[in-house]
Amino acid sequence: MAVKIRLMRVGKKKQPTYRVVVSDSRSPRDGRFIEILGQYEPRREPSLINIDADSALAWIEKGAQPTEQAGKILAIAGVWDSYQAKHGKPAACKPKPRTSAPKPKAATE
Repeated sequence: MAVKIRLMRVGKKKQPTYRVVVSDSRSPRDGRFIEILGQYEPRREPSLINIDADSALAWIEKGAQPTEQAGKILAIAGVWDSYQAKHGKPAACKPKPRTSAPKPKAATE
């Protein structure tokens, strides 16, 4: 079973808030989940990020792979730093830094 750490959308229309959850990768975005790790509210100023770091760290150690957005939230919450401090090496699933859009290839004629 492939386990993912991802965002689950909750809230009213056009007013999103998200739960950071651990779920089976085959389940739908807002469907079944295994555990709630925290919440993310992007509409607040500044954004609210509330993550249970111990639980998130335990799931990463078990092999759960975060999605790109969930990985950024975990990095802000300090979960990646605590993983590196505990194991002495960077996490294998750490999100890659975002780069600029790929350049279009020139048409060859």
